[in-house]
Amino acid sequence: ARERERERETGESVSPMKCVQKSFRLPSKKRGTIREQAHDGRRGLRLSCASSSTQAAFTCTQTSFTLKAKARGCHLVTGTIEEQLSPLLKGVSCGMCNVFLQHTSASLTINENADPSVRVDMETFLNLVVPEGYSDIPWTHTMEGKDDMPAHCKSSMFGASLNIPVTNGRLALGTWQGIWLCEHRDHATPRSIVCTVTGA
Repeated sequence: ARERERERETGESVSPMKCVQKSFRLPSKKRGTIREQAHDGRRGLRLSCASSSTQAAFTCTQTSFTLKAKARGCHLVTGTIEEQLSPLLKGVSCGMCNVFLQHTSASLTINENADPSVRVDMETFLNLVVPEGYSDIPWTHTMEGKDDMPAHCKSSMFGASLNIPVTNGRLALGTWQGIWLCEHRDHATPRSIVCTVTGA
């Protein structure tokens, strides 16, 4: 209605929004430092880019749900999140999905979805980087237990939200990419998630 009113007032024709999405590969690059230039022989990195005009608004839908309490560690939750998102993604050929975790002692990240040992090693890494206890680091926020302040630090390291492109009604994750919920507390509670999908 606003577009038709604008056409009557200005005589300009307002074209509908076009959403364009393109995938491409970056060429393989060498990695390492000047002292050690180890060549990465893979074919390159695949990226997805989305762009649009600004003539009309995207549709915007949102849902919230709760993930069951999980043990401390990194957990693959792609399937659960995709199931909750399925009604929102229908009909969206090009868009973005924001997955937001409403907590400060857990985090979200995208990483390996095939070998579970990657998640085990990631938990080991996090515990080495942010040690517990009061001897190595003089934490002052200790009233909720020795695992609490390190959990806040780990949450900030990975973050509480993810932005994932949507292509033809599906999350445009790579072949080996999965969504992880990283639980940083010894005795966790259920975790609340809010997902927002915009697109056309």
